[in-house]
Amino acid sequence: MTDRGRILGLGGVFIKSPDPDRLKAWYRDVLGLALDDYGVTFSLAGQAGDQVWSPFAADTTYFAPSTREVMLNFRVDDLDALIVRILAAGGEMQGDVQEEPYGKFAWLVDPDGTKIELWQQTGDFA
Repeated sequence: MTDRGRILGLGGVFIKSPDPDRLKAWYRDVLGLALDDYGVTFSLAGQAGDQVWSPFAADTTYFAPSTREVMLNFRVDDLDALIVRILAAGGEMQGDVQEEPYGKFAWLVDPDGTKIELWQQTGDFA
């Protein structure tokens, strides 16, 4: 396996909720998490980068085409290299790569139908 195109770790956990604001408040008030507009951002000890927990509305289409209640986000070191490897292995990407000020994103669906978001962090997300 090459040195590039590796998963660096979990980038985030995204879950559907019938009332995301209520759920955010519960995690804030009961578990003491410091929330912002995106949810909770966890700093990674000894690493540059963050991990995110974020609830989405139950009717979100962001997880599509998956109908699962969860979407996984993995931080990657080289999104382009990983996409090449996924396609070479017969995988199928969902949509086009999207670039935001804090990173590049790509999506695929695992064999069980769970949507996976791949995130190469760029810029300053914190």
